[in-house]
Amino acid sequence: MPPILNAQGLSKSFGATPLFRDIAFTVSDGDRIGLIGPNGAGKSTLLKILAGEEDADGGDVAVRRRARIGYVRQESTFAAGKTVREILEIALALGHVAEGEREGRLRETSGRIGLSDLAVEAATLSGGWRKRLAIAEAVVSAPDVLLLDEPTNHLDLAGIAWLEDLLNEGSFASVIITHDRYFLENVSTEIVELNRVYADGLFRVQGSYSKFIEARQAYLESQSRLEESLRNRVRTEVEWLRRGPKARATKAKARIDSANQLIGQLKDVSSRAQSSTATIGFESTDRQTKRLVELTDVSAELGGRTIVEQLNFLIANGMRVGLVGPNGSGKTTILRLLTGELAPGSGEVKKAPSLRTVYFSQMRELPEKVTLRRALAPDSDSVVYGGRVVHVASYAQKFLFTGEQLNQPVERLSGGERARVLIARLMLEPADLLLLDEPTNDLDIATLEVLEESLLEYAGALVLVTHDRYMLDRVSTTVLGLDGQGSTAIFADYPQWEQWFLSQQADQKPEREAQPEKPVESVLASVASAKKKLSYLEAREFAGIEERVEASDARLDVARGRVEDPEVAVDAAKLTEALAELESAQAESDTLYARWAELTEKAG
Repeated sequence: MPPILNAQGLSKSFGATPLFRDIAFTVSDGDRIGLIGPNGAGKSTLLKILAGEEDADGGDVAVRRRARIGYVRQESTFAAGKTVREILEIALALGHVAEGEREGRLRETSGRIGLSDLAVEAATLSGGWRKRLAIAEAVVSAPDVLLLDEPTNHLDLAGIAWLEDLLNEGSFASVIITHDRYFLENVSTEIVELNRVYADGLFRVQGSYSKFIEARQAYLESQSRLEESLRNRVRTEVEWLRRGPKARATKAKARIDSANQLIGQLKDVSSRAQSSTATIGFESTDRQTKRLVELTDVSAELGGRTIVEQLNFLIANGMRVGLVGPNGSGKTTILRLLTGELAPGSGEVKKAPSLRTVYFSQMRELPEKVTLRRALAPDSDSVVYGGRVVHVASYAQKFLFTGEQLNQPVERLSGGERARVLIARLMLEPADLLLLDEPTNDLDIATLEVLEESLLEYAGALVLVTHDRYMLDRVSTTVLGLDGQGSTAIFADYPQWEQWFLSQQADQKPEREAQPEKPVESVLASVASAKKKLSYLEAREFAGIEERVEASDARLDVARGRVEDPEVAVDAAKLTEALAELESAQAESDTLYARWAELTEKAG
């Protein structure tokens, strides 16, 4: 049977900027293709061309006879006043589904996505449920191929698991643009990277994302060897040309032509091999204080609903906290409590003196009309980064912006470019505590990997909210889970929370899934109730551990001051003794803080 979609010789440019040139792309029955690539490579444009919503500058797209194509855009918006039923009925009519089948198909599809109330207005749904409805709108007419552009955006963990099941069990083929590496691993049977570093404009590998990573590494290594081989051959030919061969001789002329071809080939390979990634690195203040923020019996309400209840949590220097929970469970609320933007209804948020907090908001608020130059450097043509004055053009280049873009307004930047601008602005502010609310949205995989490395190297404390499961797993040292009803619990790592959460979701009644306007109930209640209680001896230890920690901090400050004393620094014997005392005090402090965290978790 011929492919469902068969695109050959596709080319597309925006103005003078080519997105891709002369590429081939086919989709056959059973394919689940993960489409990846750097920001600006043209992934969304390619999907629009395959969906028939945009024309290519060159090339053709052949669609198998009577094949149906479903397309889900990045942003899921619906007209005001349209109900879920009306949205799905229109999709069924456009898909030419027989009238006798429509009601059954409609109810089956709405049930699969968990939307039993067909009378609810689509525009009033949350972002995650609008995304589910958009996917249902595309699949209700039984497409042969489903094209999805960033479908995991706005979905919580339960929604992502639902989408994975839908794609794995569906009879349709699919092409999915996503930067979610766990999603790619769980769903894809094939990976295609759209990238100008490849001779064909893209690189296609059968298998999962991990198979693709291995194949890409082998390809890049072979390209590196090819480049080195060409470089050596060109060097030999250039030396020969410099000796001045007579071009009139037939053999000499042929060799000159061959040398020029080699030089052109080397230039082509070298230009493809040059790939750029953003340079990201957050600066800490090197603060020595251990306890940065302590939340004691903190409760908060929004709109009459309890978001956080009796939260006890300590954020110490060097901690990397992953804040997880279903949509609407209060993750952003906790970040606002930490910034001081929101006051707790009860309890206390105690911060270290002069605590420097930097907050990355998921709202992505940037002045739309100002130029990129002024967004990065409001008052001059330079910024102060790492204690040095850096010209704004050089600083912008670290985030893959060109000199021409400096004078363009921010409103013309893509989602990924705006995310890079916000990260660039944050990097200019040294912080004790870094709060990141969905920093991964719209970032390509290469930039995500750089961001992960920078967070692992960051010396301060971090609280991270993201739906990127791979990043949470890699970066977090502690996971604080929320259930949407005010309960919280602490987990050792993200996979532990994920396994528990999904098992709880599987046990929940179907009617609960059918009420998107209500949060997931009692998600972490059993974990909270299952916590160990303190023994008598542990209770006594817990009662006095804060005083012991304060005494240890005082001892550490004295030891640090002694090492920094100029008189001690010039005396080898005294310095050795002072360093030993500092090491002992530091070890005692670390042990006490670890024990305090352990007892706090047990005490609940």
